[in-house]
Amino acid sequence: MSDNMENKTNTTPNEEIENENNQTQYSLNDDRRVKVLSPGAMVAKRFFRNRIAVVGLCILAFMFIFSFVGGLITPYKEDQKFQRIEIQNKEFAGVKENDDLKYLDAEGIERGRLNAEIGKKIRDKLADDSSDSASTTLKHNGVVYRITKEGTDFYTITDIKENKVIGIEYKDIISNSKDNSDFSYDFKFNALKAYSNQLSSFTADGKNYALADDGSIMVGDEEIGFISRYQINTVHADVFLSRAFKDELLVELEKAETDKSIDSFSFTDENGEKSIYTLEYKPATDEWIIYKGTPTNVFDTYSFPTKDHWLGTDRNGMDMLTRLMYGGRVSLVIGFIVEAIATILGIIMGGLAGYFGKWVDQLIMRIVDIFYCIPSTPLLIIIGAVMDANSTPNRLRMIFLMLILGFLGWPGMARLIRGQILSLREQEFMTATEAGGISVSRRIFKHLVPNVIPQIIVSVTMGVGGTIITEASLSFLGLGVRFPFASWGNIINDVNRFYVLTNYWFIWIPAGILLLLTVLAFNLVGDGLRDAFDPKMKR
Repeated sequence: MSDNMENKTNTTPNEEIENENNQTQYSLNDDRRVKVLSPGAMVAKRFFRNRIAVVGLCILAFMFIFSFVGGLITPYKEDQKFQRIEIQNKEFAGVKENDDLKYLDAEGIERGRLNAEIGKKIRDKLADDSSDSASTTLKHNGVVYRITKEGTDFYTITDIKENKVIGIEYKDIISNSKDNSDFSYDFKFNALKAYSNQLSSFTADGKNYALADDGSIMVGDEEIGFISRYQINTVHADVFLSRAFKDELLVELEKAETDKSIDSFSFTDENGEKSIYTLEYKPATDEWIIYKGTPTNVFDTYSFPTKDHWLGTDRNGMDMLTRLMYGGRVSLVIGFIVEAIATILGIIMGGLAGYFGKWVDQLIMRIVDIFYCIPSTPLLIIIGAVMDANSTPNRLRMIFLMLILGFLGWPGMARLIRGQILSLREQEFMTATEAGGISVSRRIFKHLVPNVIPQIIVSVTMGVGGTIITEASLSFLGLGVRFPFASWGNIINDVNRFYVLTNYWFIWIPAGILLLLTVLAFNLVGDGLRDAFDPKMKR
């Protein structure tokens, strides 16, 4: 410190003057002069200093990239449906123990010779005949029939006048062991007669057949058919049930009758294919219904997120992530177009009202009041019902939606523009435009409206978010964008069922989050622009 003081005291007055002259002098024309920012740059600088507004801007940038770029790079289409193979229990066969007599026409007899009325009379007479006599007679429409008992639950019907057997009544069922082909009348007659009389063989169509105690009909060592009291019918006529399957099925049904916990069984056919069958008893018809688990191509509905579908699939089997991308595109486009329509109408009407004043202002403001009194929600419901009744195409429906929302949204913008222009039209620059002979349209749209652009930008930014919410609400109610077009609103519409709401979070939570973030981002950006254009409003 003493050295410094010594140096200072040793400096002469001439040296001090020389040091002052050596200092660099700057002017406003120098390259190192202070830079003055333009108004736009100042607004941008103030905006980007607002971290919350920048966060909102980043969110909007992500939403635009997600919706418009994501829809281009996704490998799926907006309306592409996916399928999966699902094992479904479908009705396969029915099993019932036959307790009713069945009728079969004799060979050469016209089918239907015994109509339903005479058939019922025969069965009633046999049921009432307790004498167990070998034969009895029945008269119907002047014709006398003889009913002859040929064995246990086996009868022949003879026309006495013609002395000709016209058919048989029986309870036992003959099934083919090889395929679905049917046996001849002579074969059925002799086989059933032999089985009802507990014979071990019979002859039919000139051939000899062996008959086992279990009802198997043999030719040598080969089984060609079998007789059983159970009637097993398949749902599909082209499906053949083997003897092994029928025997296994009857065993399982016998178990199920005693053990109620048994409701299914598995069977492996001769090809090594294993199938699962479900058993269900119908008390009303005293019949067992057999269901078979069949691989079926179904829409991949409500599939949980996987590597192929990152956000799962919706109720139509469409990829949820792809639907969200296209839905964001629709919601954002509708929001901007609606605000563009409302802004253009608002600028025109508000500009005219604010500039001319007097009766023009009164007329336009009364029109604005009328629009404010219109019940927009009931009106939109009515218009939606009309479009539904006329089956309006979905694309045209979207255009009508944008036009209607834009036409209903301009009064607010008109009031904003009018208020600003009323305060601007009395300023000096407007007096200068009048003195310069500039036309009225140029005064309004070239000098007044540009001075209101900051307010317009803020209003539009915040209005887009509100429009997106409105569109989403209308789509949720079924009045907006319709399937197959996607919007965030009609995606969330799928949760109008409580089961979906509680079990499939990936259907509505992602769309709700995107909707929430987008509207919040527009509001944050709007607040940031408001503060940037008018810093005095920020506290």
